[in-house]
Amino acid sequence: MPRISLWKDGAHTNDYRFFDRRIKEMFTIGGTGINVHKYLGIAGQGQSDDPSQPNYTEPDILGIQDFLFLENRDRIYDQDVYNLRGIYSVSDTDFDLSQFGLFLANDTLFITFHENDMVNNLGRKLMSGDVIELPHLTDFSALDESVELSLKRYYVVQEGSRPSEGFTPTWWSHLWRVKCTPLVDSQEYNDILNIIQEDADGNETTSTLRDLLSTYQKELEISNKVVEAAEAEVPESGYKTDQFYIVPTDPTGNPLEPKGINADDTVVNADNTDASADMRRITPTNSNAYSGYLVGDGLPPNGENVTMGTSFPTDAQEGDYVLRLDFLPNRLFRYSGTRFIKVEDDVRSKLTPGTGNTQRDKFINNTATFTADDNTTAQSRQSLSDALKPQED
Repeated sequence: MPRISLWKDGAHTNDYRFFDRRIKEMFTIGGTGINVHKYLGIAGQGQSDDPSQPNYTEPDILGIQDFLFLENRDRIYDQDVYNLRGIYSVSDTDFDLSQFGLFLANDTLFITFHENDMVNNLGRKLMSGDVIELPHLTDFSALDESVELSLKRYYVVQEGSRPSEGFTPTWWSHLWRVKCTPLVDSQEYNDILNIIQEDADGNETTSTLRDLLSTYQKELEISNKVVEAAEAEVPESGYKTDQFYIVPTDPTGNPLEPKGINADDTVVNADNTDASADMRRITPTNSNAYSGYLVGDGLPPNGENVTMGTSFPTDAQEGDYVLRLDFLPNRLFRYSGTRFIKVEDDVRSKLTPGTGNTQRDKFINNTATFTADDNTTAQSRQSLSDALKPQED
């Protein structure tokens, strides 16, 4: 009489099939319906000399689009939607306030599927990149009254494995568990986010799935408001000093009368005995009196007038200020009567990238083009993946 053994040297016996049918029946009775958008591979990128970005003539689910950053940005999804049954533990979605910012806790789902049923319907096991829709989480009562369509919940499969509870006494596994995170509005899921939505009567609308689910515009609006508030609080870098008065002094440090006498003065008359022909307007020679980190703003002291241009005026008077705009950063000069003396550079700039007049802004936000030696034209600003190209051995 042979020994009783549930393990039959790697064969799927009647015991295995009995357990498998009972487990499948459990999913059929108690599982929830799940719609699956099957990941097919990477869209063709065309011929390229970059060895880190190979061209796939046919979609390959195991292919990698960018070997440098290990990304699959341009993904192709099956136009057909597959229906499976899955089971997972429903938990409350709480806000985590234990650290700076606002985070959602318990928003990662672990969903279990019947493995053979999944392979028979989908053609393979669920893998990283597949997108699933949970119809039972559809929100039919949106807070935004302008949204007439129901809001669906989509998740992206991050990884899959066989759970320990899926093994039966025959030592064969019958279950497949996947880890899923919420779908976000990104380039990888354009095939799904650009799907035209239908109303309750089955008619196509002008809205796409991206219009209903994406928070991009709202997040961009929030970011812009934060930047506006920051610019109002701190308009420029460094320290503001133009509100301080600077007393003109002579070479020995004694204070001088800042006002000069000219034909427009109404306080000077024939009774004045202290007015002479050689009196002139006196401006501070020590205008850069406030030293420190980023204090130069290109403004003359005490609200004095300034002439702006790309060259020095030929009729400048002693004490006049000139702001040269052809200097980067702009440079403020004071005419001493014989020469233009540098006062300071306008080193204070807006902190918002791309809005200042510094080398930093010109370099980072360079939108110009250049022509190479082989007469090819390219953008001066290149992405990191284009600038760092691996060389073949």
